Amino acid sequence: MTTETTEATGTSRAAEAAASTAEISGSRASSTGTARGPAAVLVVQHEEEAGAGLVGERLARNGLRLDVVRAWEDEALPADLGGHAGLLVLGGSVNCEDDEAAPWLPGVRALVREAVTEEIPLLGICLGAQIVAHALGGSVAPRPQGPESGAVPLRRLSAATADPVLGGVPDGAFAAQWHWDDMDRLPPGAVPLLTGDDCLYQAFRVGSAGWAVQFHPEADGATVAEWAAEDGERMRESGTDPEATVTAVRAAEPGLRTVWGAVAEAWGAVVRAHADARR
Repeated sequence: MTTETTEATGTSRAAEAAASTAEISGSRASSTGTARGPAAVLVVQHEEEAGAGLVGERLARNGLRLDVVRAWEDEALPADLGGHAGLLVLGGSVNCEDDEAAPWLPGVRALVREAVTEEIPLLGICLGAQIVAHALGGSVAPRPQGPESGAVPLRRLSAATADPVLGGVPDGAFAAQWHWDDMDRLPPGAVPLLTGDDCLYQAFRVGSAGWAVQFHPEADGATVAEWAAEDGERMRESGTDPEATVTAVRAAEPGLRTVWGAVAEAWGAVVRAHADARR
């Protein structure tokens, strides 16, 4: 587990460079939040080019410590969330049920269930959102129409109005998209918050302090360009132009930073309030 106390950056490669100067946590004791130190968020990262990005930048800027588990490098997940005031589960290309390709997934699902049961603030992004849905009784399915990608406008649902994290998202706000699967059934009791024309469940809340978003609030144009470089051929085979996808996200980036940066800060405020309540 790597503890990032430096400010996170907008791209995954820059975040890796920042992390190389951060303290490497060698024990559970050093990765726990205390009354004297910043509140800690456990971050589950599934692959190299899918880091915390813009979300991590805002969380770090607002005084939260990011304890990053690089699961694809066989870094072990903690047995529980003891000492962590929040859980952030990032995106990735693996299917949320493919435990053979990603043998750490059962552990992530257990942490998600713990977070919801114990009311520890949770945020799942893209694959992370699908893991949340699957872990709690919902379901995820491949998109027969091909991937949703680019900068896509979202629509607010009525429950978003009073939501402490997504309540400030304006109707029609653009979000960066890059996903081949959709959540087709939400967990029992989940509250839909945002929707879209091509993906029904763009954001939902579960329990008192759990949120999941199908899109990528952490991604900027540089991040999406990295994904297009890696996955461009598959995108073209599906009838999607990866270059157009990158161009759309770059054009929308100022708004993406404003809207989803504010959302990241709002979720961070929930994490800090939870940490303060436990001290």
